[in-house]
Amino acid sequence: MSNLTLREETILSSIIRQYIAQALPVSSASILGECGLDVSSATVRNDVAHLEEEGYIIRPHYAAGSIPSDRGYRHYVSTLAQPTLPLEVQFMVNHLFHQVEDKLEEWLNLAATLLAQHTKSVAVVTAPRPSSARFKHAELVSLKPQLALAVLVLDGAKVHQQLISFDEIQSQEELSKLAASLNTKLAKLTAAQLHRAASKLTGLEKRIAQDIFRMMESEDKRAGQEIFLDGWQYLLSQPEFSHSARLANLMNLVNERKLAELINASQDPCVQVFIGRENQAEAIKECSVLISNYGPPDEPLGSMAVVGPTRMAYQHAISMLSYIASLMSMLVTELYGPYPESNRRGAS
Repeated sequence: MSNLTLREETILSSIIRQYIAQALPVSSASILGECGLDVSSATVRNDVAHLEEEGYIIRPHYAAGSIPSDRGYRHYVSTLAQPTLPLEVQFMVNHLFHQVEDKLEEWLNLAATLLAQHTKSVAVVTAPRPSSARFKHAELVSLKPQLALAVLVLDGAKVHQQLISFDEIQSQEELSKLAASLNTKLAKLTAAQLHRAASKLTGLEKRIAQDIFRMMESEDKRAGQEIFLDGWQYLLSQPEFSHSARLANLMNLVNERKLAELINASQDPCVQVFIGRENQAEAIKECSVLISNYGPPDEPLGSMAVVGPTRMAYQHAISMLSYIASLMSMLVTELYGPYPESNRRGAS
């Protein structure tokens, strides 16, 4: 719930709009001129002081201009109306995608290029994920009275092993019965499906299923996924990235594929916005990251993201990302079919 008055909301929006456009601290005179408020400069200064007290803006000293804080940007984004891309931009994007042959790689390259061009930020697009690992069967081998070796076999003959300790003595007969029960209940499930199934189990079955899930999750993360990038040239021109160390840290995050892991972790069907310190990785704690998935609604195949300074044109960036993600979802679904075989729930 906002603790701001309507006039303070107007002033904050003005500060953010002007700072996004000019990358310069915003003076009270500029606010008054941009908003057209029928109040005195002293009233605007008092409201600005309250915005600073509440953490929505930052001022190096009392007479300095205003700079939005992470909290200010978060409040601004939360008050944006549902962003809609202008029709002429929609037509242009559609035309460009339909000029490209039905080749997935070309679509992914085009998506990254358009996102970078229209947001003046770095765009990251991940190719559809490789087929998820599927549970085939598991064995539990007694090593000691309270220690067993879990042997997990996945489709494709991939094998994982893990030691599991128990609070109570477990005989080989008991372990074999436990494994047989899990083999029936977890047959053919992907990691995500198995995780949901494990939540409905109890006792040792739940505990072993959770260990199996972690092994399958690790296997999925190791599977390679191609990344498509564009937009470094736009960050180089941003004053926030004039310090080479900040840009180098971001480039390292991308090169080590950690950024792709972060955006792939999102399962939310809507565009997610992470501003400044809301980001987990240190290299992007002074950036804003917008993330969206693409693919069938219940089985996202890949992700795309925009990474730039917190001084980002959020409304346009969100609408652009949302539109391209929805277009990619439609194209990929047409290419693979409604439910890609590699991702079909419960497929044999």
